[in-house]
Amino acid sequence: MILWKRAAALGFVSWLVPFAISFAVIPVKKSNAPLFATLMYLVVLVTAGVLLARYFRDRPVALGEAVSVGVLWLAMNLGFDYPMFAHGPMTMTPLQYYSEIGLVYLAFPVFALGAARLVHA
Repeated sequence: MILWKRAAALGFVSWLVPFAISFAVIPVKKSNAPLFATLMYLVVLVTAGVLLARYFRDRPVALGEAVSVGVLWLAMNLGFDYPMFAHGPMTMTPLQYYSEIGLVYLAFPVFALGAARLVHA
């Protein structure tokens, strides 16, 4: 059973942490774009690990629930993120957005699946 309030609150945090850190390391993007991309991918992975542990604290990890929470976080991140990159000073085409940023959020359900499988191995 998904804890919707906890999942939604942590989903917002799953977007906010990488978004805030991206502003802190934006100078790296200008000087070394591949390093910036790698750093941000690592930030998303660490965020996913910490938040999934927080979500499942004091509860057994269920494979389906973990994947569902990961998919929810993927959808939330895209929902919060894409409008900011579709308009305004950071305007990107959908292809640019999904190839540079959006696909990284697939880490949430993929990481959740892998972590839950480890628990049940």
